[in-house]
Amino acid sequence: MNLSTNSCTILDSTNRYLASAVVYGLVLAVGLPLNTFSLWILLRTHGFRSPCAVLMVNLAVSDLLLALSLPLRVYFYATLQWPFGAATCTAALMMFRVNIRTSCIFITLISVDRMIALVFPLRSRSLRTSACALKCCALVWILISTVCIPEINRLYGALKGCPNIPCFEVHASPESSRVVSLSQAIFLLILLLVNIVSTVVVIIALRKRPSDGAAKVNNKMNVILIFVVNMLVFIIFFLPFTLQLLTYNDNSGEVIRALVCLASVNCCLDPLIYYFSLDSFWQDKGKRQTDAGTYSLSRSMDRS
Repeated sequence: MNLSTNSCTILDSTNRYLASAVVYGLVLAVGLPLNTFSLWILLRTHGFRSPCAVLMVNLAVSDLLLALSLPLRVYFYATLQWPFGAATCTAALMMFRVNIRTSCIFITLISVDRMIALVFPLRSRSLRTSACALKCCALVWILISTVCIPEINRLYGALKGCPNIPCFEVHASPESSRVVSLSQAIFLLILLLVNIVSTVVVIIALRKRPSDGAAKVNNKMNVILIFVVNMLVFIIFFLPFTLQLLTYNDNSGEVIRALVCLASVNCCLDPLIYYFSLDSFWQDKGKRQTDAGTYSLSRSMDRS
């Protein structure tokens, strides 16, 4: 985003800044240890042996990027001072924005992977490989990083001349950022639509399968929970932010910042996706299934 001429304005203390410091502090206290532990569990017990695990490792890395930028946010909103320079501010802002964008993509890819594994368990074997998932994740990181380069240049160029940098309160120019806001909103809505379609397809596929016994009913419920958690993360944390981008105007600054604060909470709930998507998330290596998650469930249903 291009920044308006008042991007160097000195801030006055308000309750909103204190509330932001408290919220970001709570997200940091929960999200950093939770995602660090989740990433350790994923790498230790799963590694890159299944495509679902590959996607979740990348989602955990994305969430850690967000969590690592939060101490600077807490400090800024608690003191309303920024002594760390324009480069550090730009890096902290971009780490946050990268998480919002990559989290949406990786959550969507997890839903698509689970849907394909359930609906096409045999035909998808050649497509659902760790190598393919790694290439897909690398492409996501490259594309998002490339998209962020112009933003990095504009942010740093606008902030380096500020004597008092209001780092996380920089004001975007509505006219120049309109296209960027609409593009990001449309992109997020497309991802939401993909999640909805994946959920509907899975529910239809599960209803057509026989479910004799409580065990198979529980298996179906566990599969549905994967998609429910993904949908809730999107609807609660990303949809409000997306809708606000679509109606961006001169008075949207305060609302956008509040919704960005809400979106940051997603990193605390993403570990639920790991738990429901991987049956053996908490198991030791020796007890791990060959292909964790819905794929193993779908194969057992197919054999019945």
